Amino acid sequence: MSRKETYEEKTEAFLLPILEKDGFSLVDVEYVKEGGQYYLRAYIDKPGGITIDDCVDVSREMNEILDREDYIDGTYTFEVSSPGLGRPIRKERDFARNLDKEVEIKSYRAIDGEKEFLGLLRDYSKADVTIESEEGIRKICREDIALIREAIDLSSF
Repeated sequence: MSRKETYEEKTEAFLLPILEKDGFSLVDVEYVKEGGQYYLRAYIDKPGGITIDDCVDVSREMNEILDREDYIDGTYTFEVSSPGLGRPIRKERDFARNLDKEVEIKSYRAIDGEKEFLGLLRDYSKADVTIESEEGIRKICREDIALIREAIDLSSF
């Protein structure tokens, strides 16, 4: 397991009890380097959405654990935020959470003359994604997918 995976896994293990007691769910944890600085980010959600106060509360509680456990080498910035609109679907739990929801897919290359697809996410595997739209059922190979995310309904804004 890489250092990145170890940090993310340990962070998830410490975060889950904090989130569960408040009825929040963990969307993702990532440890990334951007512009020479390392960031440890936790994306959290709850029905109705996450507030800034929710992020602050989780951050305070988790910062105490990070200071006490000290399992990350070097300096980094810890951030907690909502997943935001249009967040890519990457991990198994992202796919599970988006089953039967409308998703937008952009492919690297044209498939049947198209590079953008919109439909309900009906199934997924390591090999492919199945969506249902007015045109019917379509299976798209995951290798061909440049981006998949929950579709944004702009009519609700």
